[in-house]
Amino acid sequence: MDVRQLSTLVAIADHGTFSAAARSLYTVQSNVSAHINRLEKELGVILVDRAHGGLTEEGARVVERARRVLNEMDDIAADMASRHEDVSGQTRLGVIGTTARWLIPQMLGRLGQDHPGVRAVIQEGATSALVPNVLSGQLNAAIVHLPIDDPELVIEPLFAEDLFLLADENHPLASRQTIPLRDLDQVPLLLPPMGSALRKVLERAAVNADITLRAQAEIDGVRLLASLAFDGFGAAIVPATAVPTWLKGSFVRISVPELPRRVVAFVRRRRPSPSAPTSAALEILQDVIQQNGHKQPGVHPGTSAITPARGD
Repeated sequence: MDVRQLSTLVAIADHGTFSAAARSLYTVQSNVSAHINRLEKELGVILVDRAHGGLTEEGARVVERARRVLNEMDDIAADMASRHEDVSGQTRLGVIGTTARWLIPQMLGRLGQDHPGVRAVIQEGATSALVPNVLSGQLNAAIVHLPIDDPELVIEPLFAEDLFLLADENHPLASRQTIPLRDLDQVPLLLPPMGSALRKVLERAAVNADITLRAQAEIDGVRLLASLAFDGFGAAIVPATAVPTWLKGSFVRISVPELPRRVVAFVRRRRPSPSAPTSAALEILQDVIQQNGHKQPGVHPGTSAITPARGD
């Protein structure tokens, strides 16, 4: 088993066919076939379904580990290339969509200025999808929201943001500027799915207020939750960054004082230690947040802002 064989299998997984994999690797199809045949012979299994295309079940399992091996090799090369002041190499970062919208453009701009040799690969997704990719090594780190409880992860809080009720101006609650959480008992709401990080925060607040949150619908994705509220499908509890600063429309933000702030954090595996490009990206993220986070309505930079609830 060698690196070329693993790279070839990953290329087939990413591009679908032997010919497309060959093009992505700047080689010929016969070389791709030879690498896969040798790998299959060594492992004693069929990795690629020649009849129907795609990977076999065994092939998918090998690809999952192969990606981690190849990513670790990239990180080793990046660390060795960054022994001195100039940091270079690739960092693979995940980020939740609401944070990505305002933070990533600023982070990439600074990264290009301070570390032109670093290339960032950004994956947007929900916390529930990003955390497993960090644990598997497909991502070096991710910007997600808490709570997360995994002993394999190092969690570094970045900022907190207010939660509020978002509704179309024609919603029955739209005339309220502030609403106690107890007044939302059994009110139909657009909510994140049970088990998601944001839903855990909301359910904990509901228990403390001795109320029951009633789901009109469960939506996996904060930006989709906000979009449905904008379009009048219902009221949704969302974080402040779900509403872009530039957006205008017929919607209202309703304060719910008992709701805690949502905490957004940088997470990475405890071992191995972060690569030099990943550490550089974290430093820039922290700096950008400290300098510009307060310009985002409802965002509170710094760990001192991470309190159990607004107004405490």
